[in-house]
Amino acid sequence: MLDSFDREISYLRISVTDRCNLRCVYCMPEEGVEKKSHSDCLSFEEITAIAREAVELGIRKIRLTGGEPLVRRGICSLVGQLKNIKGLQSLGMTTNGHFLKKNAAALKKAGLDSLNISLDTLNPDRYAQLTRGGDIQKVLDGIDAARTEGFPLKINMVISSETTQFEMDHMKSFCTEKGIKLQRIREYNLKIDKFPDEEIIYHRPPPCHQCNRIRLLSSGSLKPCLHSDDEIPIGPMDRENIREALEKAIKEKPRCGGSCSTLNMVEIGG
Repeated sequence: MLDSFDREISYLRISVTDRCNLRCVYCMPEEGVEKKSHSDCLSFEEITAIAREAVELGIRKIRLTGGEPLVRRGICSLVGQLKNIKGLQSLGMTTNGHFLKKNAAALKKAGLDSLNISLDTLNPDRYAQLTRGGDIQKVLDGIDAARTEGFPLKINMVISSETTQFEMDHMKSFCTEKGIKLQRIREYNLKIDKFPDEEIIYHRPPPCHQCNRIRLLSSGSLKPCLHSDDEIPIGPMDRENIREALEKAIKEKPRCGGSCSTLNMVEIGG
């Protein structure tokens, strides 16, 4: 389906939870965010119903995000439900990797196609600082487990003003050695207007004129643009409401992102 600027919207990012075991400095406030109760989050059946309608409208790629998606109990069941949607071509997940070692085999069996793993440095002390307490060894073990299962992998490396050339070179060598694709992400603040397209020099975020995605929040609202306060609630989970909300989210996607003042990154999933 085309938006009002003739961009083909074929990618849906689904935040399955706003909870995370880490407190990354660019993603979540140090004090965390107010946690939603289980009843405030979409059920797997509701997520699958929305995804099914999205695929009928032209969505071909779905990515599960969080927070941290692997803290959502039963996540492999959701993967299996989504994988069975006819017409879906790619089902991926973005994770911090801490729980990947014990879940990689089950995710593969459920039908997950690919994994993106967030890792901004290979220095254990700096990693602990950036994540406010994360254990890099758990991430490295998770990467090895995912490679064993044969997952196509990407490392999402957020580049900030404090990232050194050594860190970037070290990560590039690490990824080359393990056959992993490195994806450099320019650090950005949702509360500040997005950089103009011509200033984007990294793999992500994409230039606005190339953006092909919308987002589903764990609360049940659709977000046409990451860098915007706009949210479209779906309401009652019947097919008519779901389709109407999806079409509205696509048609109201702005030409260019601005800022988002209402949510933190952890509540959207990037």
